[in-house]
Amino acid sequence: MGTSKKKYDYLKRAIDIVGSGVALVALSPIIGAVGLAVRSKLGSPIIFQQERPGKDGKIFTIYKFRSMLDVDEAKGLVSNEDRITSFGQKLRSTSLDELPSLWNVLRGDMSLVGPRPLHVRYLPRYNAHQRRRHEVRPGITGLAQVSGRNLLNWSDRLDMDVEYVEQRSLSLDCQIVWKTVAAVLDRSGISAEGHVASSEFTGAATANQQAADAA
Repeated sequence: MGTSKKKYDYLKRAIDIVGSGVALVALSPIIGAVGLAVRSKLGSPIIFQQERPGKDGKIFTIYKFRSMLDVDEAKGLVSNEDRITSFGQKLRSTSLDELPSLWNVLRGDMSLVGPRPLHVRYLPRYNAHQRRRHEVRPGITGLAQVSGRNLLNWSDRLDMDVEYVEQRSLSLDCQIVWKTVAAVLDRSGISAEGHVASSEFTGAATANQQAADAA
């Protein structure tokens, strides 16, 4: 890691602490209102919790507002597409479901900007290049999210995550935050075709790459 990147990481953490702390206080009325709406529309619990890999692959629990109904096979509520409601779609399209993740930022699990934390089950599917996305804290928003969000194919999306790791700076983070606001207002790139969010990442490493990684 370059000296400039290491210095910026300290500044970035300070920005995360101040930014998330101020946001949690300033947005507390909105957070409370969304929580009440989730309770009314979807029931309890109002907070969705799931394990995700963070920096260096360390597992943490991410917090988001719930946006789906419970699985209920009798009612045909099995897949994500079955369980999502119009209310849940609005939460996701406005990114209001992400507000509880500010607590993850304050705790140090996440950053305001960085590669999005994906599923733990994806960890063994990355090749050596793609695993570099875990060299930094995952973010609430990131380079891939302002470049098409879930509409990008997995190869491009993960390449952008690594590009962020290599190019991260205060200037780049400010650009990403600005573009995030524009993307949320435009509600663009929320879902991949045929999926509520993004499609499943099944692994991009070839057998030769996997063998080389293991060597």
